[in-house]
Amino acid sequence: MRIMDFLDKESIELNIKSKTKKEVIEELVEMLAQKGLIIDKKVTIESLMEREELGSTGVGQGIAIPHSKTKGVKELVAAFGVSKAGVNFEALDGEPVYIFFLLLAPDGAAGLMLKALARVSNFLKNKYYRRKIMEAADKTSVIQTIEEEEKTKQ
Repeated sequence: MRIMDFLDKESIELNIKSKTKKEVIEELVEMLAQKGLIIDKKVTIESLMEREELGSTGVGQGIAIPHSKTKGVKELVAAFGVSKAGVNFEALDGEPVYIFFLLLAPDGAAGLMLKALARVSNFLKNKYYRRKIMEAADKTSVIQTIEEEEKTKQ
């Protein structure tokens, strides 16, 4: 599974403006909605916030992977964001989150969601790639970093 198969190239934001967990989720969902990749924005945000109530998707090391299976999408889609200031996302390590990778899958696609989560998690736990993303000047640099990492996985 390749990240670029489900990450919309236009749904990458290197200057997340949001200051709270809910605002970050809304900002990332809005990017996907503007590209026509969301069927129902309200349902999608509600499902993501319900997932957050089960436990934060802030996994530590400055990373959050908010995710949900929802009626709000037809296929696996993702949005990516970086906050230079950091956001209190109630991460497991108590530290601010800088890198956000939002994943959405249709209801009933648990296997697909698990594969995507594992793939994104594996990518983001690599310190080298996290640093390259934080230093990225533009969307193209982020895409090149992801593609560089994916070449090592083939």
